[in-house]
Amino acid sequence: MALKKDDIPPPWRVPLLLLAFAALFLGIDAGLARLGWDSPGAGLAAVHGPLMASGFFGTVISLERAVALGRRWAYAAPLAAGLGALAAMLAAPPQVAPLLTSAGSLVMLAASLLVSLRQRELFTLTMALGAACWSVASLLWLAGRPVFALAPWWIAFLVLTIAGERLELSRFLPASPVAKRVFALLLAGNLLGVAVSLFDAAIGTQILGFALAGLALWLMRQDVARRTVRGQGLTRFIAVCLLSGYVWLAVGGVSMLLPGGLGYGGAAYDAALHAVMLGFVFSMVFGHAPIIFPAVLRVAVPYHSYFYAPLALLHASLLIRLVGDWMLLPEWRAWGGMLNGVALVAFVAGTIAAVIGGRLAAAKQSVR
Repeated sequence: MALKKDDIPPPWRVPLLLLAFAALFLGIDAGLARLGWDSPGAGLAAVHGPLMASGFFGTVISLERAVALGRRWAYAAPLAAGLGALAAMLAAPPQVAPLLTSAGSLVMLAASLLVSLRQRELFTLTMALGAACWSVASLLWLAGRPVFALAPWWIAFLVLTIAGERLELSRFLPASPVAKRVFALLLAGNLLGVAVSLFDAAIGTQILGFALAGLALWLMRQDVARRTVRGQGLTRFIAVCLLSGYVWLAVGGVSMLLPGGLGYGGAAYDAALHAVMLGFVFSMVFGHAPIIFPAVLRVAVPYHSYFYAPLALLHASLLIRLVGDWMLLPEWRAWGGMLNGVALVAFVAGTIAAVIGGRLAAAKQSVR
């Protein structure tokens, strides 16, 4: 596939991905420190959330958006987000990381709005609103709001981005007009929840929890994965990732509703936040990685049944973690968190191995 005239070559995108994965690995390490493990990332424990939500996801999603748009200026978004993560990792002056992250999020918002204006569809609007939620979270961080107050906005950023992408891909099995109106109501519910959370965290996150649970049910009902799960190979793996992720999104929404909102620091906070951010979001990452990498780096990710192993470990370890939260068993939560990290690293390692294996196999074929 030829590059767009104003795009940048795939090798130039590699450093941006390296910044994202550095944020991922150090974010995992910082998360383990927060769970009480003796970890080198103890000094980064306070920025675990920004490293994961903005440093990793913000950089990767804005890079994907820049590739889709094919404009060089759009790459300023992943560059700024990645440098913001680097500033957090290197303990730069406090305002540097939020400032760079805010700049990156605003560039991605501009790119998303441009796409939405060019293609006036519900899915482009949904992704643009997701980008707006990331910008709000970043600006709140820059303004000095505590990290826990940003969590609802990060959730909305990632959930709306993924929901928009699934809505786009479901055009081959279009939703009915009634289903689209229900989706629009749930979209409004997500936005209302995060907006109210600025003034009343309990009420706002209860609204958000209700909207997330409703969106999970909508996706389970409407997504083409309900049909493709009967397929084979990569098609089935992607469908399993999607459908299992929707279950975790519902669990996250209900986990916000039952205790009366997303209270900071307690077991309910940990359960709700990680049901969404780990169970839902990373299930989507696992499922979409074989699609994203070829689009961004122009490298094939051959499917291998090994991919099911880290996916199963992710789900099992998250269940252990949530049982620890719900039953007030800190050891279970700590071990669940450790195995969460192992699952993520195992998937990244397996994906890299699949890429290298695919390239070696292609080289052997070309020699023959």
